[in-house]
Amino acid sequence: MARQGGDGRRVAIVHYWLVGMRGGEKVLEALCAMFPQADIYTHVADPARLSATLTAHRIVQTRIGRLPFARRLYQKYLPLMPRALEELDLTGYDLVISSEAGPAKGVIAPPDAPHLCYCHSPMRYLWDQYHVYRDGAGPVTRALMPPLAHRLRQWDVTSAARVDGFAANSTHVAARIHKYWRREADVVHPPVVVDDFAPVPRAELGDFYLWAGELAPYKRPDLAVEALARLDRPLVVIGGPDKTAARLKRMAGPRTTFLGKVPFDVLRDHMARCRALIFPGEEDFGIVPVEVMASGRPVIGYGRGGLRDTVVDGETGLMFHEQSVEALVDAVERFEASGLGDADPATFVARAARFAPDVFEDGIRAALARIGA
Repeated sequence: MARQGGDGRRVAIVHYWLVGMRGGEKVLEALCAMFPQADIYTHVADPARLSATLTAHRIVQTRIGRLPFARRLYQKYLPLMPRALEELDLTGYDLVISSEAGPAKGVIAPPDAPHLCYCHSPMRYLWDQYHVYRDGAGPVTRALMPPLAHRLRQWDVTSAARVDGFAANSTHVAARIHKYWRREADVVHPPVVVDDFAPVPRAELGDFYLWAGELAPYKRPDLAVEALARLDRPLVVIGGPDKTAARLKRMAGPRTTFLGKVPFDVLRDHMARCRALIFPGEEDFGIVPVEVMASGRPVIGYGRGGLRDTVVDGETGLMFHEQSVEALVDAVERFEASGLGDADPATFVARAARFAPDVFEDGIRAALARIGA
């Protein structure tokens, strides 16, 4: 049964899956703060890995959550998720908000309930990264992907027509929404808790560069490790998994330090003391560059994806435009000659403030108003 909130509206938030706390779940937390009465619908939920903010809400799983080993093998059930979404009964809700990166927007909303989709990314494994995922899959998955992905793409486009309005987390994602779904989207950047970060006195700054995040191939930590080794500059790498770190250590220079996964206080300290963040991957948005700017430090990053929304080239960081060791080496050398490392930290902090939670909330309210919600 839908719960009625203080403003009288009954709200359903549909999130793709809840098996950890990453960027998408941080956005979900912000939506839950805006709509404390909301019920959450998802394919699979693992409450032990969720924040108290999320578990305080009623969480309803689709039938996917009842399948064997769903919390571990949920992505294997992707072909079954469209039908599972359409089976959800959202009768009685006045507003539906879907949080899309995996299948979520395909719910059938009540006739009088506006449906806003906040899109972190159209499903990469169906669209722009399809061939990358297929080439990296095992032989069975590689054989099954073409017919299954074809049908899922058809459903993905069809279900986009059910949505009353889209909000994208960056201009990069808004362009992909138009490319694949032929729909326009408001750009509402994810909320970054910038107040958790702060500059340190100049005397406390270090001489090292920083790479931080999950050591996933698409984030290109290898470029940072190779480029800084070639330049013989200190580099601190924060993040896991350990298996990937072991491979990177073989290509690292003697001045590269791998810290693995660290407590938040250690991460925050390194963000505030680094010469600059090295950000060589292409992200849909990318929260880490905003956190580093909130810490008063600049960013050296690949000039694609969400970074074009967050970093001002030549003012709060420097961009390079080819994902190669040579391009990153050149960018670091340009950075060191630019004087950006000595710029007033207030410049970086002011830029980061544009992505604070209250800005996100204002953007969501404006997007809802445009669809009459």
